[in-house]
Amino acid sequence: QAQLVESGGGLVQPGGSLRLSCTASGFAMTYYTFAWFRQAPGKEREGVACITGTDGTTYYLDSVKDRFTISRDNAKSTVYLQMDSLKPEDTAVYYCAADRFASPGLFTREPYPRRFFGSWGQGTQVTVSS
Repeated sequence: QAQLVESGGGLVQPGGSLRLSCTASGFAMTYYTFAWFRQAPGKEREGVACITGTDGTTYYLDSVKDRFTISRDNAKSTVYLQMDSLKPEDTAVYYCAADRFASPGLFTREPYPRRFFGSWGQGTQVTVSS
């Protein structure tokens, strides 16, 4: 059974950095697309970044472009989200998600791309505050 476990969240000051990790088990992650979503209190869960398993094609939410970087290490069964220049508005619970058939294109053409991801982690809290 597919399992995703996030780690790396915490409290950081504005302008700081965090690196989130998502460790996968129970399936061959090489062929899966992975994504990071986030959900702030009272807001919809939104897609932040996505990376394919085939060619490493990526997608980023406009508000995180040039600040966040998604990457994957299939040998370690881990996907990362490097977050730099963090802002208070980045505060949210961050979730890792995976699916064999999802693609970055979903984030530009679908209103609810989260519906296309079948496996989810439990989430990790990121708080950006001084």
